[in-house]
Amino acid sequence: MTAPASRRKGKSFVEPRPDAHDLARRPKDFLTKGEVKALLAAAKDGRHGARDHLLLTMIFQHGLRAIEACRLRVDQVDLEGARVWVERVKGGQSTHQPLTGNEVRMIRAYLRDRKFDTPWLFVGERGDQLTRHAVQYIVKQAATRAKLSAHPHTLRHSCGYYLADRGTDFRTMQDYMGHKNPRHTAHYTRISGRKFVGLFK
Repeated sequence: MTAPASRRKGKSFVEPRPDAHDLARRPKDFLTKGEVKALLAAAKDGRHGARDHLLLTMIFQHGLRAIEACRLRVDQVDLEGARVWVERVKGGQSTHQPLTGNEVRMIRAYLRDRKFDTPWLFVGERGDQLTRHAVQYIVKQAATRAKLSAHPHTLRHSCGYYLADRGTDFRTMQDYMGHKNPRHTAHYTRISGRKFVGLFK
């Protein structure tokens, strides 16, 4: 029997990976507005509720990757101007983004009550920089309490989905999410149900 072409000459078969933006080959990877609200509420019930609630809020509202949240410094936050400098990784486009009034109040309260004088915005129990694994654990614990399945990148995807569902224009979405490749932004516009509203009246 003739061996499949993929196995001839010692070559092993590798299942092709779907495009990152192709939802047809991917499961739902975001939370709805109600699910995000439940997750953020559950974060308040953790051991470090004020920090964790702020952390998850900023990951969602600014589309942060876990490592980007870990690297946020206090001097990147302008509470008077209600702005935060979001420094992207993976060659992404860094931007100034507005802080909501609620975020400003949460940050002020968190910084006022925490015990450590450190340049990092989010810190662990000993005042050291929060790690990516710690962020993953915090999200997982909050998701368990909220009876959801989520990780930090789920919140980033949820931000993109939220923007698309609000009808945000493509270029603004791309800049806000820090996408260098517009194909990554297209993932959110493809899955948004907004464009289907009114098809059946």
